[in-house]
Amino acid sequence: MSEFLMPSLGADMEAGTLVEWLVKPGEQVNHGDTIAVVETQKGAIEIEVFVDGTLDKYLVEIGKKVPVGKPLATILQAGETGAEAPQAVSKPEKAEPVSEPAPILPPKLSAETVPTAASISEERVRITPVARRLAEQSDIDLAALRDKGTGPAGAVTLQDVEALIGAQPSTTKPSEMTGMRQAIAAAMSRSKREIPHYYLAHTVDVSKAEAFIADLNATCPPEDRLLLGAVFIKAVAKAVEKYPEFNGYYTEGHFQHSKVVNIGMVINIRGGGLVAPAIHNMENLSLGETMSAMHDLVARARSSGLKSSELSGSTITVSSLGSHGVETIYGVIFPPQVAIIGFGTPTERPLVIDGKLEARQSVVLTLAADHRVSDGHRGALFLSKINKFLQKPEVL
Repeated sequence: MSEFLMPSLGADMEAGTLVEWLVKPGEQVNHGDTIAVVETQKGAIEIEVFVDGTLDKYLVEIGKKVPVGKPLATILQAGETGAEAPQAVSKPEKAEPVSEPAPILPPKLSAETVPTAASISEERVRITPVARRLAEQSDIDLAALRDKGTGPAGAVTLQDVEALIGAQPSTTKPSEMTGMRQAIAAAMSRSKREIPHYYLAHTVDVSKAEAFIADLNATCPPEDRLLLGAVFIKAVAKAVEKYPEFNGYYTEGHFQHSKVVNIGMVINIRGGGLVAPAIHNMENLSLGETMSAMHDLVARARSSGLKSSELSGSTITVSSLGSHGVETIYGVIFPPQVAIIGFGTPTERPLVIDGKLEARQSVVLTLAADHRVSDGHRGALFLSKINKFLQKPEVL
């Protein structure tokens, strides 16, 4: 028998609130299946299981805040017999209290009642955390929002709730964003306190990359067109294979290199806050697949549809300011990672090309890296390698 534990979804997470079971006792689960939903400062996250077996029993009540590492359920593996029949649900343990801001709770349950997964599934309304909070504050029954969501996968968004109550679009969400800002502050404070950062910057000509994208997009339907950001991420993925000391984790006093390249992509959440879910196994993805993965992550990040493995699996992070007009971004490393790459806004700048001064579209590429693992010399070579791939985007 194995235990299904509350996972850590980043260095800033100490606990999460169990808000939904997606599998009932007695049902088969397989590696990678999502079986529960947990609320954190980053939103509602679908939690995956990483063993094959049968869900035996729940150990925690819906609505309870649970510390990272505490068992949520037990799972029987092949040949094992549980003490619980498939339809029975034993009274869960009480989770240990955690001193944190009050969580966003689902509809209240009596202390003696734990709903079965079947009843939860029937009542489920997919809704973003900010929208849920506004609905609760406005005394709106979540059942009234069923099938009315306009977000990705039919999720009910803040705008949907506002439309229902006739409210004007809100520009601030203090209770929701305060929790996220606190989580970000904790992680970044830890990063600057524990990690000896060093910083490098390099101006890169992206004219060839933009011309390459324009040629590809000329023959593609709109939904298949590439953005420059996909080329940036793929170039980083290729370059880090040559410079592995930037891809992995610094834990327990030593660096652990990752054999796979999982690039965390910083995404701005509407209304404030950031998340950095990972695109996994970038070394195996084409440019088109990278673009599709980016679209998917952005949509799900903004509708609270991310999976636990996407928030905890990044081996290096990329941050881009897109069209915000800022030339240079110096990132703060997400512990326990050891590097973050920044791309400023592409801008036309004067560059010397073959001895002649020309106006070229260029971007400032930056690196923030952990000096315990690498140094400026290797960092400079790493940035140079990224630049070389951007000059030959056809090899990506």
